[in-house]
Amino acid sequence: MDVNSSPKSNNTISVFSTFVPPSSADAKSSSRKPINLWPGMYHSPVTEALWEARSKIFERLLDPPKDAPPQSDLLTKTPSDSRTTILYNFSNDYILREQYKDPWNEVRIGKLLEDLDALAGTISVKHCSDDEFTTRPLLLVTASVDKIVLKKPISVDLDLKIIGSVIWVGRSSIEIQLEVTQSSKEGSNASDAVALTANFIFVARDSKTGKAAPVNHLSPQTEQETLLYEEAEARNNLRKRKRQEAARNEFENGEANRLQTLLAEGRIFCDMPALADRNSILMRDTRLENALICQPQQRNIHGRIFGGFLMHRAFELAFSTAYAFAGLVPYFLEVDHVDFLRPVDVGDFLRLKSCVLYTEVENPDQPLINIEVVAHVTRPELRSSEVSNTFYFTFTVRPEVKASNNGFRIRNVVPATEEEARRVLERMDAETSS
Repeated sequence: MDVNSSPKSNNTISVFSTFVPPSSADAKSSSRKPINLWPGMYHSPVTEALWEARSKIFERLLDPPKDAPPQSDLLTKTPSDSRTTILYNFSNDYILREQYKDPWNEVRIGKLLEDLDALAGTISVKHCSDDEFTTRPLLLVTASVDKIVLKKPISVDLDLKIIGSVIWVGRSSIEIQLEVTQSSKEGSNASDAVALTANFIFVARDSKTGKAAPVNHLSPQTEQETLLYEEAEARNNLRKRKRQEAARNEFENGEANRLQTLLAEGRIFCDMPALADRNSILMRDTRLENALICQPQQRNIHGRIFGGFLMHRAFELAFSTAYAFAGLVPYFLEVDHVDFLRPVDVGDFLRLKSCVLYTEVENPDQPLINIEVVAHVTRPELRSSEVSNTFYFTFTVRPEVKASNNGFRIRNVVPATEEEARRVLERMDAETSS
C-alpha cells in the first residue's frame, strides 16, 4: 500500500524510552520545552518523540496566537505531506522494550492503541495546519476508529515501525490510515511485514466557536492513493446511510423472527433454568465493570482526556472479560469499531462496562469472542449518566494454550432481553456489511 512507501527522511521519527539517562538528556542541545514540563499533559515515548519533532505545531496549539483569524483559504495537500513514520528501536533499547512488553513477550496492544491515536492525531494536525502558522489552529478530535486488525503477533524483541498518512477528507472530517510493520528477518517482503492496520476518523472544530470547520483539501498523486481515497469515500457514504436508517428506525424484514430466535434460549434460562443448555450462558453473566476518576495527567493538548488512554483502558477491560469468560488466555484479533460520542473531561467519573456480546464457534481452531465495552460519564450530583464511548473487540484464545487443553470449547452467549438481542443483531449486521 502507498501508505507504506518510503517516507521523506524528515518525516521519520525515532522513539526512545521515557527514562533517558542524564548524559543523553544533556546531549540534546534543544531550546524547545520538553513535553513533560507542560503540567499534567499525557505523555508516552511516542508522544514525547512527536513533540520533539513537531514542537512548533504543538506549542502553537497549547498557546494559540491571540485574535488569530480562522483559515479562510484552504490549501490542497497530498498524502505525502502528512505521511509520518514512527520507529521503535526495540532491538537496542532495553528500557523501551520493558515499557511495551506484555507477559507473552509481545507488544502490549493497549499501549500500541495509545500510540496509534497519538500518531493519527499528529497526522491530522499536519494536514490541517497552514504553511505560515498565522491562522487560528483547529480543534481536532477522534470521532471514531473504523477498524484495527492484527495480522500477526508483534514481537517486543524486533524493531517496529508505524507509517501513516491522510487518505481521505470530507468537509470537516479526515480519515487517517496507519500500518504497523515488523520484519522477522532481513529481506522479507514488505507485504509480509504488515502486522497491524488501523483507520481513524477525525473531525475538525473551530477552536473558538466549537463549530464544524472546513479542512484542507487532499489530492491523491498515485494510483494507489487514488484507490485508498475511493475506498474511504465509499466507507463514508456507507456510514451516512447507516445513520439515516438508524434515525428512521427502519428494520429489515424478518428482524422480529431473528429477535425471537435469539431470545428463545435466554427465556429458557430465565423461566426454566434447570432445563437450560449447559453449553450456553446469559450475556448478563459475562459482565465486568470498572470505574475511575479522570486525572489531569491523562489529558491531551486540548485539555480533554486523551482518546488513546480511553482505548487502552477499554482494551484492558475487554481482555479481562474474554479471559474470565473463556477460562484461557485470550488473543487479540481486531478492534471492530470505536465511537467517540462525547468528550471526556478532567474530573469526570468514568464507568466502563463490558460483556461478551456473542461468540462464533463454527471454526473450532479459532473460536471468536466478541466483546462490547461501553463508557459512561457519570455525574452523581446531577443523577445523570451519559454514554461517551462504545468499543467493540474480537478475541480468540492463544493457540499454544488451547493446544494444551484438549476438549476446550467456547460457550454460546444468549441475550435475555429484547434490548440485548437488538445490540447483538446490530453488531452482527455491522460486521456483515463492513
